[in-house]
Amino acid sequence: MTRVLKKFNLDAKQVGTAEVAESLAEATANSQLVKDYIVAIRANARQWSANTKGRSEVNHSTKKPHAQKGGGRSRQGSLAAPQYKGGGRVFSPKPKFDQHVRINQKERQQAIRALIGEKIREERIVVLDSLEMKEPKTTRISSFCKAAVKGKGRRVLFLTEGAFEEVEVEGKKTRFSIHSDQHTNLKLSMRNIPGAEYRLVQNVSGYDLLVAHDIVITEPALKELHSWLLKEEA
Repeated sequence: MTRVLKKFNLDAKQVGTAEVAESLAEATANSQLVKDYIVAIRANARQWSANTKGRSEVNHSTKKPHAQKGGGRSRQGSLAAPQYKGGGRVFSPKPKFDQHVRINQKERQQAIRALIGEKIREERIVVLDSLEMKEPKTTRISSFCKAAVKGKGRRVLFLTEGAFEEVEVEGKKTRFSIHSDQHTNLKLSMRNIPGAEYRLVQNVSGYDLLVAHDIVITEPALKELHSWLLKEEA
């Protein structure tokens, strides 16, 4: 069984429909699995480079600021103490290493499948029949976003297909991703549109899908998405 998605051209005119597998449209996942995956993405995006100085590292004299007794004041050790201006920090952040959170690939695939399925059920995915642009044109992409998605000022994620090269080594064929500038005009057209993001299907993350209100995907990218997320059924 299949479902259908609306298909538009770059002029935001509906030119037909595109089929999507029912198993993808109805895909779900445990909410805790999706949460753990998103948290891991956010944690891995951190640099862990925050660094502050403690009282032994600040540039201060170790001389006592005043006499221990006789002044009626509390005893103080040095101006490097944290209660003084310019003193060291207490329990402050230090650079951390090996903080990467491992993401299980099957769980990642299941979470992305569920997020895509949710977008399909909410009718927040549209298909673009062609992205052929002779030159960058921001007004054209902006007009498309306003007309083809549900509302203005929303975050729109454009998903396009990648470029691959098949190499045969000792009778075994291997598919490699290669750099391509086939969507350069699209990327240049949307860089000044607030909320518009561009990703290749092979590089999309669950966080990209989660924060996007609407998704615009090309037909070849939709086929690539099927072969990736539903390869067990193929």
